[in-house]
Amino acid sequence: MNTAVSSQELKLIRGDQLDGTIYSGGWQRTTQAADIIEPATASVLGRIGMASAADVAHASETAAKAQKDWAAASYDTRAAVIRKDAGMLELHFGDVVEWLNRESGSARGKAEFETQLSIKALNEAAALASQPQGLVLPSQAGRMNLARRRPLGVVGVISPFNFPLYLAMRAVAPALAVGNAVVLKPDPRTAVCGGLVFATLFEKAGLPEGLIHVLPGAGDAGAALVADPNIAMIQFTGSTKAGRIVGENASRHLKKVSLELGGKNTLIILKDADLDLAVKNAAWGAWLHQGQICMSSGRILVEAPILEAFTEALARKAKSLPVGNPATDNVALGPIINKAQLDHIDRVVKTTVDQGARLMAGGSYDKLFYAPSVLAGVTPGHGPLSRRRSLGPVACITSFSGDDEAVEIATAPNTPVARDLARHRPRHDIGDSCRGCCTSRQTVTTSDHRRGVGPRMTSIAGQAHRWIHHAC
Repeated sequence: MNTAVSSQELKLIRGDQLDGTIYSGGWQRTTQAADIIEPATASVLGRIGMASAADVAHASETAAKAQKDWAAASYDTRAAVIRKDAGMLELHFGDVVEWLNRESGSARGKAEFETQLSIKALNEAAALASQPQGLVLPSQAGRMNLARRRPLGVVGVISPFNFPLYLAMRAVAPALAVGNAVVLKPDPRTAVCGGLVFATLFEKAGLPEGLIHVLPGAGDAGAALVADPNIAMIQFTGSTKAGRIVGENASRHLKKVSLELGGKNTLIILKDADLDLAVKNAAWGAWLHQGQICMSSGRILVEAPILEAFTEALARKAKSLPVGNPATDNVALGPIINKAQLDHIDRVVKTTVDQGARLMAGGSYDKLFYAPSVLAGVTPGHGPLSRRRSLGPVACITSFSGDDEAVEIATAPNTPVARDLARHRPRHDIGDSCRGCCTSRQTVTTSDHRRGVGPRMTSIAGQAHRWIHHAC
């Protein structure tokens, strides 16, 4: 393990905040801590505090008390704080991008895009504070029948490592805007860019004390958050396996729950598609952030007449992409988040090849840098990557003949989160696979909720963070 990097090299977060602290009513040291590891170099960037179940209980109780005054504050007071936080994020844009580069292994373009999305989420959330708070319902003459939206109280957010800033921000910002307090448990692997950055920026924006708590922690902290009586809702982003446990446990405590989970996503390439555009879309979909995103296109269905040409072109693309340290080099792909994840990727690739797939590019690694990979001849039902995602930079190509076969594969039970369609025809009868699509330049994208529950886009998430008070 390399020696620690000076805190002066990474601004925004002070050195004392990287010395085993959490944020809960201020910066506090904990009895347990973990190293902040830069995946690209194995350097230690500092230490984060690891919250215990007792820390979660204290945070939720403090948040519940602080939330009452926040909910009673005027809407423009709440909106002003959220807008100021957006301004703080813009002001410290470069620092946040650097943390995303170094802590999460994000390439610069991805890190900048994620930070821009987070600024947008804050500005959208600020607008939620001034939206109508209820409805006048039909009633008998001389009576009033009202439905008012009221904040839930305290929202627990459990966020992942892959888009650590944005996937937490789109939950935290709307929850605060409509009058809730938040307890955020970021993934410990990205606890700074996905957690401590929030605490610092909201502190600078003037958010009253006690309304946001940032508690990196292991599974016991997450379980405590789900079970805590002061937590009214859990918003979780992560694996289907963990999400099922979170959903079941939250339901036992009659909590609201929002789950965004994972699945095997599909890109369908029809025979009349623009080949160059299809290859670009496939590369972006399969290898963005090293394939470590829930909507990565790990399964690529290619119509038989263009299968060979597409496969060869995608393999050439894979071999041309630079891989390296995103903090110092102009690269397309950075490192895998840690060795455990890299070992998983390598294992499922080798197993899928052993079961009949052909390795056309990649399949190798150096340290935590896994080469963008192309597997051809991946037959449905054969090999682990025919059924589930690798969460790595692996494009799996499957041939199909005709729309019906493509739809059957793309809509197989227990697989899709998102689907994309590349075609030349302006209209095409493959709607069963892409119902509710949005079209952009020959590419259609759709997503569904087979791998999750509840709204997550900032502009509608505010509805999930409130309950209906009915008065008649």
